[in-house]
Amino acid sequence: MTHRIAVFAAFVLAALALCIAPASAKTLMIDHGGSFFGENVVVAPDQVVQGDVTVFGGNAIIEGEVDGDVTVFGGTIEAAPGSNITGNQQVYGGALNSIVPFAAGATSLAADSAKITTLLAYSFVVVLIFLIFPVRVRTALDRIEKHPGLSAATGVIALIASFPIAVLLFISFIGWPLIPLEFVAIVAGVLIGQSALGLLIGRRLYELVHPHATPSPLGALILGLVVLCAAEILPIVGLFVVALVWTIGLGAAILAFIRETTFTGRVAPPPSGPPMPA
Repeated sequence: MTHRIAVFAAFVLAALALCIAPASAKTLMIDHGGSFFGENVVVAPDQVVQGDVTVFGGNAIIEGEVDGDVTVFGGTIEAAPGSNITGNQQVYGGALNSIVPFAAGATSLAADSAKITTLLAYSFVVVLIFLIFPVRVRTALDRIEKHPGLSAATGVIALIASFPIAVLLFISFIGWPLIPLEFVAIVAGVLIGQSALGLLIGRRLYELVHPHATPSPLGALILGLVVLCAAEILPIVGLFVVALVWTIGLGAAILAFIRETTFTGRVAPPPSGPPMPA
C-alpha cells in the first residue's frame, strides 16, 4: 500500500509540473541560433540572429530578424510587425497564431490548444490512477450508481471543509506537515472519482451503441474521458462540468473508503443455510 501511495504521489507531481511548466517558462533574449528548452525566446527589434532557432516548451517571440528557420514544439511563434524570418516557420503542439495573423480566432485557437494539452495530461494521470487503484475506482463507481445524491453532498462538504481545516493546520504550526497531505488527499479523491465517472459514462455510451456487448473497463474509461474532455473545453458549460465532476467524484471517492452499511443503516442479511444443531 505504501508503494502505491508513493507511485501515486510521483504521478501527481509529474502532472502538476507538466501543467505549470508552460506558464512558468522564463524569457531569454538571444543573439544566436540554437535549441532552447522550457524558455520563451525573444529576438529584439534591432537584433539579427544567424542560424535556426528551435524552442521546446516555450514561445518564440520574433521582433527582429532570424536568418534561418524557426521551429517551436509545444508553444507559439509570435512575429511582430516589421520582423523578418527568412526560413521556414513550423509549430508542433501549439497554435500558429503569429504566422497567420489575419485568421479569425487565432488567439482562441492558441488557448484551446493549451487547454487540450492540459486535459490530455490530466486524463493520462486519471488512466494511471485506474490502473493502480482498480478496486477503489470500482467501489467509487458503485457509490455513484447507488448514491449519486449522497456522493454530491459529500463532495460539496469535503471541498468546503478543506479550507477551514487547512487554516487550522496552518495556525497550529504543528500541523504544517499535514497541509500537503490534505492537498494530496483531495487530488487523489478527485482523480479516483473522475476515473469512476469516466468509466460510468463510457460504459453507458458504449451500451447505447452496442446494447448486447460489454466494453473492456479500460476502453470504457478512455471513451468516458474523451466525452468529459470534450464537455470541459466548452466556454461556459465546461465550468459546470468540472464542478460536477469534482463534487460527485470526490464524494464518491470518500464514500469508497467507508462501508456502505455505515451510511445506509442497512444490516447485511445473515448467511443462508441449514440451522446449526443445538
